Amino acid sequence: MAPGQAPELVDSREQSYRGERLGLPPEGPGSVAPVSRRVIALAIDWFTAMIVAAFFAGYGSDGYAILTLAIFAVQTTVLQWLMGSSFGQRLTSIAVVRVDGGRLGVLPLAARTALICLVIPAVIWDRDTRGLQDRAARTVVVRR
Repeated sequence: MAPGQAPELVDSREQSYRGERLGLPPEGPGSVAPVSRRVIALAIDWFTAMIVAAFFAGYGSDGYAILTLAIFAVQTTVLQWLMGSSFGQRLTSIAVVRVDGGRLGVLPLAARTALICLVIPAVIWDRDTRGLQDRAARTVVVRR
C-alpha cells in the first residue's frame, strides 16, 4: 500500500451476489434467504402467536395485543436458540446462523427479536439484505 493511501474496507468492495462478503454460497443451502421467505416466516410466527394469545386472553380482550407480542418474542427467541429457526422459519426452510459460524446465544437472539418487534430496524437492510437486528446480533438468515 502506498503512503497516504487508505486501506480498502471489506464493506466497500463490490460483490456479485448477496452474502459473498460473508463467505456464503451464491445459491442453495447456506445462501442468504430471500426476503419473501423471511416475510412469510414472520407472518406464520405472528399468526401462531395470535392464536396462542387468543386462547389465553380471548381475541380482542384487554392485553391481547401485548400478550401476542410477548408470545411472539418468547417463541421466536427460544425456538431459534434451541433449533436455529422459529416455527415459521422451519416451514419456509430458512434458519438463523451466526456470521462466524458459532453457536447462537440466547442474549443476542433476544436482542435480535426485540429489534424485530420494534419493526423499523427490521426494514433497514444492508447489501446482503441483513436487517439491523441481524447486524446487531451478528447473524444472517440462510436457506436450509
